[in-house]
Amino acid sequence: MVHDEANLFIGSVVSSIVGTLIAALAFNFEMLMVARVLQAAGMGLLIPLMFNTILVVYPPEKRGAAMGFVGLVIMFAPATGPTVAGLLIEYLSWHYIFWLSPPFLIIGLLVGLKNLENVTEVTKPRIDFLSVVLSTIGFGSVVFGFSKAGEGGEGWANPVVIAFIVIGLVALVLFALRQIFMREPMMNLRVFKYPMFIVGSLLVLSCMMIILSSMIILPMYLQNGMRLSAFAAGLMLLPGSALNGLLSPRMGRLFDKYGPKWLVIPGLIIVAAMLWFFSGITPASSVAFIVALHIGLMVGISMVWMPSQTNGLNQSPPELYPHGTAVMNTLQQVAGAIGTAIAISILTNGMEKYLHNSAAPNNLAEKANAMTFASQNVFLFAMIVTLIGLAMAFFIRRVVVKHGAMNPSH
Repeated sequence: MVHDEANLFIGSVVSSIVGTLIAALAFNFEMLMVARVLQAAGMGLLIPLMFNTILVVYPPEKRGAAMGFVGLVIMFAPATGPTVAGLLIEYLSWHYIFWLSPPFLIIGLLVGLKNLENVTEVTKPRIDFLSVVLSTIGFGSVVFGFSKAGEGGEGWANPVVIAFIVIGLVALVLFALRQIFMREPMMNLRVFKYPMFIVGSLLVLSCMMIILSSMIILPMYLQNGMRLSAFAAGLMLLPGSALNGLLSPRMGRLFDKYGPKWLVIPGLIIVAAMLWFFSGITPASSVAFIVALHIGLMVGISMVWMPSQTNGLNQSPPELYPHGTAVMNTLQQVAGAIGTAIAISILTNGMEKYLHNSAAPNNLAEKANAMTFASQNVFLFAMIVTLIGLAMAFFIRRVVVKHGAMNPSH
């Protein structure tokens, strides 16, 4: 008999495989968009399932190491992705980026079918279609509004931007109210009753915004500001991203031993320092200097992300594990999308402002200078987010589990 968790796993991986194959064969934007939606649906199911399984299988004193290993797995693709993608784009076409994935997904599907067991009580919750509609409109409208603001033109003053953000926020308020009053909510918001879950979520969201805002802009700057090839830009990002993944298990074990505070606060200080230096880079900055800054940035992120997430999930009771992982994963994706949109908006507006005041806006050197000016502003934005996260980090307390009760302590 195939258990519910196995069904979820199969459905998520199959959706990812189908989406990836469609993307590899895509010949227009619409086809690629459908493919990316299928991939997102697959990952949206798989990642919370993975975290929930860890929370159930591992005792609290060993969850840090387990979550750290997950961090290693999750960061492997970002570590190698820009390099491999740069190489493929330079010598082949972007379609081959998607052709690389199906073999690994198929292997993962076969391994899961052989080894996956049901570890939680099987339930059959009713799907509330109104909740689905409200959450889709809410999150989708907010993300679209922020993305639209980054397209230039009127920016944040665009009535379309304001309208979609307002519609999204109203829908999210209605969604939250419905979850509160439902007997079996689709997303149980009682997880926000636990202070360390709130602090951990906010820190994870900060990390997501920092990574995606800075890591979207940095490759663009390396290619357009410093005139490097896509492959060279990918190679420069490889050491830091790889080290982030490799350090995740180690940070997890340190979390199990010492708790989150002595990792999270120094980590955010390191991230803030690296982003401060990033805000001063120019086309004359050396490759070694930028690689060193990126390594420092990713080391700092590895000290913050998994300890914050694990500590926050530890405080929620076992019956809320699935909801806690779902809430965190959903908010991560939204925060990442918003961070990316804001970064692109700052970049676009900064370049337009610089070139508008330039005597030779079509000059290649001036365009590189405009990219430099705008990129520096994005890194300053990421540093502000980091400092806000640092202020929140002083409220983090280690969650200690005693006889099934989970309480924050010093």
